[in-house]
Amino acid sequence: MEKRKLGRSDLLVSPLTFGGNVFGWTLDEKKSFELLDAFVDAGMNFIDTADTYSTWAPGNHGGESETIIGNWMKKSGKRTDVIIATKLGGDMGDGKKGLSAKYIKQEVEASLKRLQTDHIDLYQSHHDDPETPVSETMTAFNELIKEGKVRYIGASNFSAERIKESNDFARENNLQPYISLQPLYNLFDRQKFEKEYLKLVTEEGLGVIPYYSLASGFLSGKYRSEADLGKSARGHGIKKYLDERGLRILSAMDKVAAGQHASLSEIAIAWLLHKPFITSAIASATKEKQLKELVNGTGLKLSDAQVQQLDEASSY
Repeated sequence: MEKRKLGRSDLLVSPLTFGGNVFGWTLDEKKSFELLDAFVDAGMNFIDTADTYSTWAPGNHGGESETIIGNWMKKSGKRTDVIIATKLGGDMGDGKKGLSAKYIKQEVEASLKRLQTDHIDLYQSHHDDPETPVSETMTAFNELIKEGKVRYIGASNFSAERIKESNDFARENNLQPYISLQPLYNLFDRQKFEKEYLKLVTEEGLGVIPYYSLASGFLSGKYRSEADLGKSARGHGIKKYLDERGLRILSAMDKVAAGQHASLSEIAIAWLLHKPFITSAIASATKEKQLKELVNGTGLKLSDAQVQQLDEASSY
């Protein structure tokens, strides 16, 4: 599997990133291990998680996903086969959140312990912390880089202005800037990224690793009416996609899928990877069949006419 350079770093990542939000939520440890093994066996190497995964599941406190990944790496001996990305800054409860220097130093140790590793390949700001100056955050991140605990830093759910401010400060002070952006982007959710971030991505040379590549599963074609929303634990988040535009997108995907003899999930991944500014698409799977489709999507070649057909159907 051909690897892609992530932004201005020396990280070479697979075109598919396994989204770790399902570990410890809709997947137990045993099944998580099986899917992670299958992912690596398929030639993929990029795994994304966060300290907050999966605080939303009953009985969870956060850190469950990192813990499962850490246990898998220890048991399998595959730490050197994968590039691990995790995030901090989201609400862990009991006031534990944000991007202050003190909290960054505290939380990186917790993530390293759960992951059972001595370094994180890509450490990302999960959410902005407007109460903390970017100077404090970027200085703290760079101390972790100097200590060898973190190789590179990235941002998710930041405004373009905040990333630019952070990177300008870093460059002015001979510090490493953010090298990647993790935004919401897929065939349905295009507008915010293309209008707010695309110019910044080009100027900063950022690697782009979009989350919700399948729009929470909507682009798999499994949900076509409100009657379908009960099909999975994530179904409640799909309703917003069931509008005229959403159904128009599915219709275009159906036509392209028929021409490619492929599933809609494969088409959704292929469309993303045909965009020159996308480095790797983040998607989750809970079954090996789903994972196989995602992997297949990374090798699917769409014609210019098919890309245009999808672009037009999803225009806003």
